[in-house]
Amino acid sequence: MVKTKIAVMVSGGGTNLQALLDAQKSGVLTAGEIVLVIASNDKAYALTRAEQAGVPAVVCSRKALGSQEAFEAAISQALEEHGVELIVLAGFMSILSGDFTGRWPRRIINVHPSLIPSFCGKGFYGLKVHEAALEHGVKITGATVHFVNEVTDGGEILLQKAVEVEPGDTPEVLQRRVMEQAEWKLLPQATQRIAEEIGKGKENA
Repeated sequence: MVKTKIAVMVSGGGTNLQALLDAQKSGVLTAGEIVLVIASNDKAYALTRAEQAGVPAVVCSRKALGSQEAFEAAISQALEEHGVELIVLAGFMSILSGDFTGRWPRRIINVHPSLIPSFCGKGFYGLKVHEAALEHGVKITGATVHFVNEVTDGGEILLQKAVEVEPGDTPEVLQRRVMEQAEWKLLPQATQRIAEEIGKGKENA
């Protein structure tokens, strides 16, 4: 079966990118191949991870490019050049427009560090999600992998995994536990599933 070409879009440390690269090595992710990493910031450590893994990487910074249109045009060009068929948002902090997501129906997935519909949508990203969970006093949180559409965190849910909140948790401690117990497991599983579907679709075309 021909592997589905995957782009991983990142903004920071790239721990979810690493989970995907490791999944490729260990045979969890077999239906797809990461052919491109796109970073929204040139200082993202994820770029180093891509380099170490021998994966081509480009930087598309909205700030440097000056507008949403130019930013998305640069992303689209990079995706086209590498023949990308599936986009995985792995800690990608820039919002993509409905115009962009509309061109990739059921081809963009994102991992979010809560059990959607809790603590999601505009303003809920990174540590802010875990701060909100602790402020509300929830006993269970987790992570969600979902399709991306024009509504922030509003696409169809693919996978979810619950993680317990423990007494004395700080946002940082909780963030780490959610990553280790949920995000790093769910994202490779969901990526494999969608890459497989895309592959089958091509075979049947």
